[in-house]
Amino acid sequence: MPPNSSSIPPRALALLAVLTLVWGTNWTLFPLAVQEVSVWTFRSFALLVSGLTLLSVARLRGLSLKIERQDRPTVLAASLAYLVVWNIASTYAAVMIPSGQAAVLGFTMPLWAAVIATLFLGERLTARMMAALALGGTCVGLLLYAGRDAYALAPAGFALGLLAGVGWAVGTLILKRRPPRTAAMVLTGWQLLISGVPITLGAFVLGQEPWFMPSWTSIAAIAYITLVPMCIGNLAWFSIVGMLPAQVAGLSTIMVPMVAMVTGAAVRGEPLGPLQWAAMACCAGALWLALRPQGLKASGRADA
Repeated sequence: MPPNSSSIPPRALALLAVLTLVWGTNWTLFPLAVQEVSVWTFRSFALLVSGLTLLSVARLRGLSLKIERQDRPTVLAASLAYLVVWNIASTYAAVMIPSGQAAVLGFTMPLWAAVIATLFLGERLTARMMAALALGGTCVGLLLYAGRDAYALAPAGFALGLLAGVGWAVGTLILKRRPPRTAAMVLTGWQLLISGVPITLGAFVLGQEPWFMPSWTSIAAIAYITLVPMCIGNLAWFSIVGMLPAQVAGLSTIMVPMVAMVTGAAVRGEPLGPLQWAAMACCAGALWLALRPQGLKASGRADA
């Protein structure tokens, strides 16, 4: 039963605020991070360093770094589905199309989670969820029309933005169906480290040669993304997933793409007109319909 708003722990609310800030302002930095290095090299460094950082901190705090044998397939599958797909697809999308629009496309994750749960996990698609999906489709359609010139030049950017959301949804559902029995910091660290392995292999194959020292602008952007959105943001996200049902945890995504779109307009001069505002409104409405807790009956049980 999803908790009502009064039952959400204050710690979860604080983590939601942190997540919105660090992830929402992150998207405009992607083009800076990859202006001199490849997407694969950037993500390889960020994932490996952030994973090692969190595991080192966990060790210093006296936490066990062990993942139980029965939990390892879940951690591996979730890492590949979420972090590998998300990190590559979302970065390419933010470079190819306006970063704020890429964020809105990627943060349709809860809608894809609802579709996947209905098609493959046997969950019932309610009228409210159908309305949410319709609003989500309208959001995508508005962005497609508003950015038709950019998408015509880089249609892969639009597709990769949606793919990022799908990968995130699959990874989250994997974790919620079989939650690993380990501390959130340890789980986050291992997932970042595991996902960094195939991306590092990709960097050796697809990254630019020869090796060189990037400018301080690139180094600063990569360092910030590694330590703040990757370390702190992912730790906050996996902590929220561990504390709350998936539907309520998804509330953390409502404001992130809106912050990203406004930040992109303020920092990089990305378009922010009536169509973009309408798309954000549709996104917020869709996610609110999909994720708001059910009304409570007099007995205190959630409505079906």
